[in-house]
Amino acid sequence: MAPGTSQNSPRAAYGWTSPTDLVHLKGFITMSDNKTKSLEPFTINVPQDVLDDLRARLRATRFAPDLDNADEFYGLSTAYIKPLVEYWADGFDWRAAETELNTFHQHRIDIDGTPVHFLREPGKGPAPIPIILSHGWPWTFNDWSKIVRPLADPAAYGGDPADAFDVIVPSLPGFGFSTPVTKSDMNHWKIADIFHTLMTEVLGYEKYAAAGADYGSLISTQLGHKYASELYGIHLGQELIPPLLQGERYWDTTGGQSAPEDAPQQLRDDLDLFIHTYVSHVTVHMLDAQTLTLGLNDSPIGMLAWLLQRWKKWSDKNGNFEEVFPRDHILTAATIYWVNQAIGSSIRSYLNAKRYPWQPEHDRQPQIETPTGFTFLLGDVFPPGVRTPEERIAAFKNSPMGAWFNPVNIKVHQKGGHFGPWENPEAFITDIRDTFRALR
Repeated sequence: MAPGTSQNSPRAAYGWTSPTDLVHLKGFITMSDNKTKSLEPFTINVPQDVLDDLRARLRATRFAPDLDNADEFYGLSTAYIKPLVEYWADGFDWRAAETELNTFHQHRIDIDGTPVHFLREPGKGPAPIPIILSHGWPWTFNDWSKIVRPLADPAAYGGDPADAFDVIVPSLPGFGFSTPVTKSDMNHWKIADIFHTLMTEVLGYEKYAAAGADYGSLISTQLGHKYASELYGIHLGQELIPPLLQGERYWDTTGGQSAPEDAPQQLRDDLDLFIHTYVSHVTVHMLDAQTLTLGLNDSPIGMLAWLLQRWKKWSDKNGNFEEVFPRDHILTAATIYWVNQAIGSSIRSYLNAKRYPWQPEHDRQPQIETPTGFTFLLGDVFPPGVRTPEERIAAFKNSPMGAWFNPVNIKVHQKGGHFGPWENPEAFITDIRDTFRALR
């Protein structure tokens, strides 16, 4: 998903998929009549014929001609993606990735007709509190994996056991193993309701914490708006608010704004970088979601290219992409999207925010009443014009979004771009602990 510059600018996520069940559902249970049933383990085990079909498609790839694009002026280059596709076909070991993913305790349930897959790592400490971590687009639940165990068992990672959390990380409905969705209206505020049911009725927590980044920030802010009395607080990677992805220019991340005539060249350059980083996918997702899906759902290289361009361009603008995003991590995520036919349903969350617009639950101020912490990373190109921690905090406080929050902990870090929990897990671990230490 991607941040915008006005409260009417767009963001990201999903919709619906084919009803074909592509994963082994060990212990898939249904919630009915608001009764909690015992949870059984879920094991990721993709059928071999699905993997064989993927490999055959990859080996049959017709790579596009790509004249004079070494600098990727025209977009992701054939020269860059070709070795990755060849490795995906004949070198990548999905079963090894599966084994690693299955080291987490996982479950998959049905909540009012919507499949919800989640991992759950019990806290180890005198009084762990529950926290739900919501990911973004084009993320998977695995992008939170670096911080799950340190949050659950601080003492094992040099921390204070008093900071322990019961950690719950769902795949957003329409993403990953929370598929196929059977309702075409999924968006951030509807997901927030599902996640509240997961935490309170399925898992039985009377009060919980929430954290999110990218589209997960929208989900977490809606939880903080609608269910403030049942939350300790929220922690965010971006200052996204529930009415985003709406308004007259819902498809335009710039909100129709351009640089003032007297803007310095640095700001103009930053705005140009922002546009080239975030605009294209939001516009297409909002205006032509299913047309795009028809191609991406049939072509693994097409799907990979669409995802990979986001991972590359949204990662730390000052970092080394290949060091932070090794090819096995990239292909694990791409395979999760592919085997679940989740690309289309993930994309539809964008337009569903417009089609099923958010409405406030109250008129109190601030609208998001829960105490809120933030982890801002300066390697992101949002917001344009920011270079220092002081400028980043000022940009938040002076923006239209700032007044929506009850901030209690704002931290800014140099390292990391738009995928904070993966790119700079240490910052998120420390900042989440700091935010909730005084709120327990």
